[in-house]
Amino acid sequence: MDFKIKPLVTEKATAYSEKHNCYTFAVSPDANKFQIKDIVEKLYNVRVEKVNIANYAGKRTQRYTKGGLIRGRRDAFKKAYVIVAEGQKIDYYSNI
Repeated sequence: MDFKIKPLVTEKATAYSEKHNCYTFAVSPDANKFQIKDIVEKLYNVRVEKVNIANYAGKRTQRYTKGGLIRGRRDAFKKAYVIVAEGQKIDYYSNI
């Protein structure tokens, strides 16, 4: 199966990646650790040491419009913390 994977570039994630050689990605909720490891290794040509995951539920949203109150929900996602081998780096901007 094909899963969506998107790098998360925030101040906290960038500082964590510089300090611990660990990169963060938002992936589909039905992806598991082995699939995430394979995708990252193929996309970025690095050797993945370890993958930790955290599930995030979709948050409720609402906004007021002329037509009244509109309620909705953001999509749920899974955050993957990928630790790569020593001396290797992931460059998010290399394939732009």
